Amino acid sequence: MRIWDIPPEQLCRNHLLGEHRELHAIWSILINGKKGYAHHPETVRWKGKQKALYHRHEALVREMMRRGFHHQSPLESRYAVGLESQEVFVNSYEEQVLLLRQKQCGCRV
Repeated sequence: MRIWDIPPEQLCRNHLLGEHRELHAIWSILINGKKGYAHHPETVRWKGKQKALYHRHEALVREMMRRGFHHQSPLESRYAVGLESQEVFVNSYEEQVLLLRQKQCGCRV
């Protein structure tokens, strides 16, 4: 489970779509009180920052649409509360870049 802190336009297709799927999982945990992965570090870092998570989702959607994907799973903006920015990292930005480079997946980092 990971929400990258890398700009969406730098992510390969698999990481872009995978992050979108995982973002919805985290959103559901935070908004609906789901238990699965509620204590995962990636989920915990977004508690109280649903507005920031909402903005990340919108950035992912813009990139998906730019690449020709159809998006049919909007988030309800009324739940986009809390802090607007995310400054807590599971891995630093530099570590995330290294992780993606090691995967040799097509991400442009």
